[in-house]
Formats: sequence, structure tokens, C-alpha cells
Amino acid sequence: IIRELIPEAGNCERGHLTTSVYPYLKNLVYMGPEKHRGFYNAPELILLGSHTDDSVITEAQKQFNNNSPVNMQYTSGTTGFPKGVMLTHRNILNNGFYIGENERMTHEDRICLPVPFFHCFGCVLGVMAVLTHRATMVVVEEFDALMVLEAIHKERATAVYGVPTMFIAELNHPMFDEFDLTSLRTGIIAGAAVPPEVTRSAMEKMGMVEITNCYGLTETSPVFIQTRWDDNEDHKTTTIGRPHEPVEVRIVDPETGRICGPNEIGEICCKGYNVMKGYYKMEEATAAAIDADGFLHSGDLGSFDDDGYYRVTGRIKDMIIRGGENIYPLEIENFLLKMPGVLDAQVVGAPDERLGEIVVACIRQRPGFELTEQGVRDYTVKQMARFKVPKYVFFVDEFPETASKKVQKYKLREAAAELVKERKTVETA
Repeated sequence: IIRELIPEAGNCERGHLTTSVYPYLKNLVYMGPEKHRGFYNAPELILLGSHTDDSVITEAQKQFNNNSPVNMQYTSGTTGFPKGVMLTHRNILNNGFYIGENERMTHEDRICLPVPFFHCFGCVLGVMAVLTHRATMVVVEEFDALMVLEAIHKERATAVYGVPTMFIAELNHPMFDEFDLTSLRTGIIAGAAVPPEVTRSAMEKMGMVEITNCYGLTETSPVFIQTRWDDNEDHKTTTIGRPHEPVEVRIVDPETGRICGPNEIGEICCKGYNVMKGYYKMEEATAAAIDADGFLHSGDLGSFDDDGYYRVTGRIKDMIIRGGENIYPLEIENFLLKMPGVLDAQVVGAPDERLGEIVVACIRQRPGFELTEQGVRDYTVKQMARFKVPKYVFFVDEFPETASKKVQKYKLREAAAELVKERKTVETA
């Protein structure tokens, strides 16, 4: 990838990169023992530091403080083009600590991490939580359900992390029953809307009775709402928990800006130590995300109950407006996951000349099942209002995903719109 982005890298000496595209970039490091022209490798990087006098380091440290950026995280691209999020030392160190506290993490825990370290899930929920609690990391180089199950079994992991699609793959692996997972106590399921059935299965089949559900976004370091290890099963499976103590959370009507009360749906907003420094070189986007009162607007719809537990309804951008009715895809997705034969489900809106939008369901089937479009519609119409029943159902082998295994809804909407267009053409032919 680097060779494609910076072809000059192969024609320069280490530490002396010259490129018009990235004029401030001078050093490239390959994190491994292999040598590549134009790059320092990992051993060489360590050797460079061994000759640096402590006074030089002390002087360099004076240029920074806990509010200095330490990490540039790019948003995952589930709704559009990624933006560079500047996170500070204060952001990620504190966030890792509070995440670990909600897991009851200690130095005796062994955390299985199949999530990527370039993503907040790996570098903050994983690395920073482990470092602040002196726990042990069990690193799985890349996600593979079998490799994760083997790692838990062999290393006696007490926790495992993953997005819902990872847990679905693990729970449905044909060799699942051959592994001893009794060492598991807790873990984190996050990164996307979590179906209650998936959390419940992790608790019952994997022994993760103290599992926690984390909610947040890259711009909030990332977690600011989380269930605790000692929350009851209902709260663990149907809510995202309560806000971390030092963070202020409010629900705001996205149309009027009015602060909502209990059980009213609005946009989830937060203010506190965890809010990003800003988007890299995108001042207008930063101002649009963080209001004058310092609250970051998540773009997610949700509510809180009388006990202070929050629930996510869906993304504002994902909401379907069919003939004037607001439809939240997450509600339909969670219902479809209860249908026998459904492995995973995503619901999106597709353009319609008469209604504005129509409901489209995209489904991955479990092996051995042969579901039909009418069967899915019949199942849905029994329990849901008729306007929420999918007009079209498409069966797919996989969903478009980011590198961190989040479903890219905007790509799914584009694909669904094309499929609906083709179907309508056939129907009117």
C-alpha cells in the first residue's frame, strides 16, 4: 500500500523521504525484522533510540501535555468517507481505564483480542484497558473464528472482544463444541448495533456472564456508555448501559434542539474528557460535530429509561421515512434475527416514487435452511405494523464491511437500490 501511495519511497535513503504529495513526511518504519529500501525496520528503530541522551527526551517532552494529540484514528467509513480524528493522551488513557473498570478487569485477566489495533476497539478498549489494569493480552493476528476459539481454549482467556459479526461466526462455527471456554468470564461486544440474541448466546453458550456492551464512536475516544459486569441480563441484552461517570450525556431532538426526557427518542450527545480534539484539518466538520456547549453530536438516535439505562434506536442517516412514517431499521433487524434460519440481517431504505422510501431486508441464511421472500414477510407481518414489513427481501452471502468488520450501510443501501430497480423492471415488463 505504501509503495502505491508513495512510489518515491523505494528511491530514497531512510530518514530522507522527499515527496510532493506528503511534504512533511520524512520517516517510514516497517514494523518487522525485514529490510525494505527507504524504511527503517523495527530493530533499527529501537537502536536509534538507544543513542539518544535523556536530556533530549526531557526537552522534547516539554513540547507536549496530556491534551496533545497522540493518536490519529480514522472513522470507519460505515456511513461515508473517513475523517481523521485527533485523540489526546487524556482521551485514550482515561477511556481505557473506565472501560476496564466496568469489566472488573484485574492483573489476573487474560484478554483475547481478535480486533484490529489500528482501530479504537483494539488500541483503546484493548491495549489501554489492559495496560491500566496490568492484565495480559492474548493477541489473535487477524480474525478467524477457529483461531479465536483455539486461543481462548489454549491460553485460558478470561475475556474476549468482538463486534457482533465476530461473535456470530464463533457461536456458529461447526467446531464450537470441541473447545473448552469455561475460563471466560467477561468481554466486550461492541462496534455496531448488538442484537439481544447474540449477547444472550455469548452469555449462555460461551460462559460470558459478565459480558459488557460498549457504545461510543471514534470521536469519543471511543466509549462513553457501557453496561457493567454486574448489570442484570435484561440490561446487558437490551440496553447499552449507563454513561461513564465523568461524562455528561443528553438526548436532543435533532429537529428543534430540545433536551429530551426519559423514553423520548432523540440524538445521543456527550460532553467530557473523552471528546476528540477535532477532525484533522477539517475545521468546518469539527464545528458541525461539536456544538457551542461542547457537546459532541453522535448522529445516533436513542433514549434513556427512568433508571438511566440507554438504548440505541439507529442512525439518523439510516432512518427510513415511508409515506411519512419513521421506521428504525434496528427494530426490524433484531426481530428478523429471531426467525429460524436467519444468521444475520440488515435493513435499509430504497427510493420509491410513491412512498418516498420502502423497507428492504438483506439476509444471510444459516446453512441448511432455504428461506423464501414471502416466508420472511409472513413472519414479520405477524408481529410488526404492516408499514414496517419489508417490501423486498434479498438473500446474500455477505455484507460489505470495513476492515474492522462493521457493516457499511451506505454501500448496502446503494446495492439494495439497484436490486430493487432491477426487480421493479422485471415486475413491470
